[in-house]
Amino acid sequence: MASLADHIERYIESLIAQGEGVAEIQRALIADLFRCAPSQVTYVISSRFSPERGYIIESRRGGGGFIRLTKVSLEEDEVRDILSDIGDYLSQGESYHYLERLREEGHVDDRTYAVMRAALSRNVLSTGLPERDLLRANIFKAMLNAYFSVEQEGE
Repeated sequence: MASLADHIERYIESLIAQGEGVAEIQRALIADLFRCAPSQVTYVISSRFSPERGYIIESRRGGGGFIRLTKVSLEEDEVRDILSDIGDYLSQGESYHYLERLREEGHVDDRTYAVMRAALSRNVLSTGLPERDLLRANIFKAMLNAYFSVEQEGE
């Protein structure tokens, strides 16, 4: 059974698709539509439409305020820019968001996605924080470097 957050996410995704990659929404209107608090809409936007997932979020506050969500596709150069965005530490959730985006945009196939996701799991990286996030960041960067170097040589 899908949660309220899942329903709100699907609704916003449909608005973005109808707007060919861009949607302007008002939190209060969506909250009224789903009979929930505006904070629930804010939660969905911040957790499911993040830059790691390929979205740019702009907002204007006030009575006529809106939130503009823009889906941004990665170009090959931008895939490499992910490496610099990762930094020294990477949580499991952040790594999964990056991977999902790479898969959605066709930069990695389902098998590669599954292998990378398994390697980045907190169950595999059985050490405490913050060492685990440091290790995850290093492993993810190494995997992306290796994957895209091999892919480029094969082209």
